[in-house]
Order: sequence, then C-alpha cells, then structure tokens
Amino acid sequence: MNEITESLAELGQGALAAKAAEPETGRDGHTHETACLNCGTSLVGSHCHACGQAVHVHRSLGAFFHDLLHGVFHFEGKIWRTLPLLAWRPGRLTREYIDGRRASYVSPIALFLFSVFLMFAAFHALESHEGAEIPNVRADNFEQAIAASEKELAALQAERQSLKDRRADTQALDGRIDSKKQQIEALEDTRSAIAENLPDRQSYSDFRQIDKAIKKFKKNPELAAYKLQTYAYKYSWALIPISVPFLWLLFPFSRRFHLYDHTVFVTYSLCFMTLLVILGMVLDSLGAKAVLAVLFFLPPIHMYRQLRGAYGVGWFGAFWRTVLLGWFASTALVIFFVMIMAQISL
Repeated sequence: MNEITESLAELGQGALAAKAAEPETGRDGHTHETACLNCGTSLVGSHCHACGQAVHVHRSLGAFFHDLLHGVFHFEGKIWRTLPLLAWRPGRLTREYIDGRRASYVSPIALFLFSVFLMFAAFHALESHEGAEIPNVRADNFEQAIAASEKELAALQAERQSLKDRRADTQALDGRIDSKKQQIEALEDTRSAIAENLPDRQSYSDFRQIDKAIKKFKKNPELAAYKLQTYAYKYSWALIPISVPFLWLLFPFSRRFHLYDHTVFVTYSLCFMTLLVILGMVLDSLGAKAVLAVLFFLPPIHMYRQLRGAYGVGWFGAFWRTVLLGWFASTALVIFFVMIMAQISL
C-alpha cells in the first residue's frame, strides 16, 4: 500500500512539474480584474500583455484542488490531442510544433517531464519487493568450520531429543547446545565482517568509475539500486542534450533543419519511448508475454514515421537514417548509463 501511495505522489508531482512547464491557456475564472494583480497593467483579454500572468487568480481551496486534478488528468485537454499523434503520426506532431502550431498540443518538455514521472511511479507500483539473497563468495574459508559446527549441533540436538524421550535430565546438554549455537553465530559474524572489510580487487570493467559502482552494488545492492533509480530519475533530462548531436549527424550542415528542430524531435521521441516502457511494465505485470514481444519492434517503426513526417524525407532516406538512429540511440543510452554509474561511484 505504501508503494502505491508513493507512486501516486510521484504522479502528482510529475503533473505539477509538467503543468509548470506547460503554461495554461485562458479560461473564465472566479475573479475579473481590470488591472493585472502582478504588475498593475490594464488588462485586455485573458492574460496580461506586459508580464503574461493570467487574469484568473484562484482564491479558494476548491479551485486549488480543481487545478491539481485538472493538471493530473487533463493537461487542459491537450494531452488527448497530443498522444494519438505522438503514437501514430509523430512526424506531423513534431513538424507542427516546430512550425509554431502549438496551442493544441502539450509541449515536448512538459510531456517528457510527465512521462518520466509516470514511468518511475509505475516502476515503484509494479516492482517486486521480494528480496533475493546475495551469496557471499569472499569468505569461503569459514564455510568448512561453520558446516562442521552445524553438524556437531545437529548431533547434540539429536542426543538431547533421545534423553528427552527417556525423560532423562538434559540440563548439561542444553548448555553445550547453547554454546555451540553461539560458536556458529560468532563464526558467521566474523565471516561477514571480514567479507565487508576486505578490498574487492577483482576488475569488472575497463572504466574505473563503472568498476567502483559495480563493487558498490556487490557490497550493498539495495543502497546501490536506490541510488541508481534516484540518479536516473534526476538526470533523465540529460538524454536530450546527449541525443541531439547524434540526430544532427543525420542532417550535417543542413540549412533547412536546426538544433532546435532536432531537440523537439528527440524530446517527443523520448516521450514515446518512455510511454512504451510504461506499457511494457504493465503488460509484464499482467503476464502478457506475447504482446510484450511485439513492443520490441515498435521503436524503429516509430523512428521511421517520425523522420519521414518531421523532415519530409523519402522512404529510402528515412530508412537508412532509422538504421543509424537506432545505433545512435543505443550509444546515447550507454553514455547516459556511464554517467549514472559515475555518480553512484562517487
């Protein structure tokens, strides 16, 4: 229940962040001011033409929670016009936003923020919380002593049971059993202490930072996994600047397309991939493995359609660019992963 509550909290936080990035359009409110409450300029229309503040200023608790629910579930109606285009005609959505026809759609950064929050909320809600034991492989020299002591303990317990069946006194034997249990516990504690303090000299990667991060995972997997999720969540925006230069390489030195165009393309593409991951997590939790396998083929199809619509290239130009874009996307993910692992190793 606590995980579901945390997921809903993250979802609400994501909606508020996205709503902050997506300025609201005008609508009738409870107050009708003649001058802007922010800068005092005379008002003409639903927003101040000097500072941009809306005429409508909420002054009731009900209106505040209405805005919260509106932000979470409606995105002011734009989300329902944006998602179908994002899924089926991503190129048209990208091109319309670049060309300035934006009033009907959620901006790429707002949709990206919301989808990232939604993905982590879904992850926390659907993840399994059954902990798996991590075998300790660095203190094998204690295994033999512990095994021998456990064998002696089993023999003592069998002897005690025999005495008990004959209704004989077991007090002396009880003391030996307790002593043997304490001996086993001391051996196990010593083994654990040595294992935790011995330096792990094994090399797992050619990258020093990644190697340190992997060692931290082995030493404390729960803490390392928590850090991985936290840093991936905080730095998810970095995927945009990491990916844009790769997309520029598909249209080098083009005068028709600029870095801004590529940024809008990348951000909307990441939104779709994030929502696809969420769908995959839901299907996996429902056991729909067959449908889940189909999702694997959707990213290249989506890239192809977005390239054709956004940049107006032919089928062959879109095809070879899709192949390269697939490689570029994998490279961008590796760079992002290395960046996150470097943060964990600090």
